[in-house]
Amino acid sequence: MTRWSFRAVLLLVVVCCQGCLGRFFYYPDRNVYHTPAKVGLGYEEVTFPSSDGTSLSGWFIPAPGAARGTVVHFHGNAQNMTAHFSFVHWLPRAGYNLFLFDYRGYGKSAGAPDRAGLFRDSQAALRYVAGRSDVDPERLVVLGQSLGGANAIAALGVPGAPRVQAVAVESAFASYRSIVREKMAQIPVLSLLRWPLSYLLIGDSYSPIDAVAAISPVPLLLIYETEDNIVPISEGEKLYQKAREPKEFWKVPGGVHAGAFAQSDSPYRKALVEFYDKALRGKAGTAPAGPAAP
Repeated sequence: MTRWSFRAVLLLVVVCCQGCLGRFFYYPDRNVYHTPAKVGLGYEEVTFPSSDGTSLSGWFIPAPGAARGTVVHFHGNAQNMTAHFSFVHWLPRAGYNLFLFDYRGYGKSAGAPDRAGLFRDSQAALRYVAGRSDVDPERLVVLGQSLGGANAIAALGVPGAPRVQAVAVESAFASYRSIVREKMAQIPVLSLLRWPLSYLLIGDSYSPIDAVAAISPVPLLLIYETEDNIVPISEGEKLYQKAREPKEFWKVPGGVHAGAFAQSDSPYRKALVEFYDKALRGKAGTAPAGPAAP
């Protein structure tokens, strides 16, 4: 291939990839998949504004008895909160109020998703929950899964961020460029060019790798499936190395992306509640028996 032919191919790849990368991170829809009522839970459907005025939708689900705290859930990149509710529906009966919300462009929320917008929405959700009269703002904890974990870390790891007492993140990528490179490595025509292309095609603003150290001194729990082929465990290892104490890393055997809490008999459900309980008492959590930090 001549030098000019190579440049032409590279330009074509860049143009084509720029057209698709904007959609790579966001797959919203407006379908209703589940509701708390279907599993016997009362809930309040709420709307609240993001910092730029975009109207956002959420559910507040109170614990049936006295609440030990309130979990703010940040969902992944596909569908909407009504689909991701299936991962966390068990938390109210474990004693925690639960707040789920949709980013802009997802579910009933207005607008269209973009990285800066999701950052604003994530901080707005935390501030909304903290301002509710039925929530103790000193007993807020976070669970972010996949893209939601990246959003949560970015939103919490900046000066003036909303205050929480514990942060649990499952299957989040370390940076936007690193996960794009990971996906390009799986495509032969892009593999050799993944490093320069990742810099040409995508920015790294709001990446969790740049914010994770600032989570400290709040306890941070990172959870990754050992055989996940969507977000590999190496992404979690990068975050763990950059994070400061107190921090934990749970390695979940298997390859189901963001699947640690999916099964009703999962030992990680009880372990997550224990992590929150201990954080609210000012202590670090403990994982189920298994491999420790990488």
